[in-house]
Amino acid sequence: MKILLVEDEQKIADFVEKGLKEHGFTVDVARDGNEGFYLATSHSYDVIVLDIMLPGKDGLSILKSLRQKNNTVPVIAATARGELDERLEGLNLGADDYLTKPFYIDELVARIHALHRRTTGSQLSLKQVDDLVINLSTREATRGEKEIELTSREFNLLEYLMRSPGRVYTRTQILEHVWGYDFDPSTNIVDVCIRRLRKKIDEDASPLIETVRGVGYRMKKL
Repeated sequence: MKILLVEDEQKIADFVEKGLKEHGFTVDVARDGNEGFYLATSHSYDVIVLDIMLPGKDGLSILKSLRQKNNTVPVIAATARGELDERLEGLNLGADDYLTKPFYIDELVARIHALHRRTTGSQLSLKQVDDLVINLSTREATRGEKEIELTSREFNLLEYLMRSPGRVYTRTQILEHVWGYDFDPSTNIVDVCIRRLRKKIDEDASPLIETVRGVGYRMKKL
């Protein structure tokens, strides 16, 4: 999953970014409200973790503007202890959840997974295409009876492709969601990772990852 973290306190931002990446998320970080609003409206995210008190455009203004633009990206509002009015206003403006700072990374990760399941209509942490199954909670993958060892990046790429079997994802879309918006678009890293992934999941089995020539890749729809 791709997360946008909008947090101006560098120590907190660095800590949360590191923790989320260790749990396999792709993370973009905005250090003020103006940058956060720009990224939220110009890129696609699965969840936004939004601090309320920000320099520039504050968190509540960002949230209000997003909802006025009919942007329904799930938002977890982060507030300091005692800021009850801000939490209530945030929920009224369309925040999907909130956390009181300081918080544990494990709690944030659990909230992100729960929110993603709720907003996508999925009640389970499992995704399956044919006999290929991934567990989002344990980050394990199996095909048939075979366990598949994946790197964090390979797992994220596989999860992204398995969201909508049959849908074609361009290399740019994959690069942005799995590696981050500021990654060099001229790199061939997507193709390299796809080759590694195919070798692991399609070896000795019917191919599931398809190339759409001149466009990108898709997970086969069965």
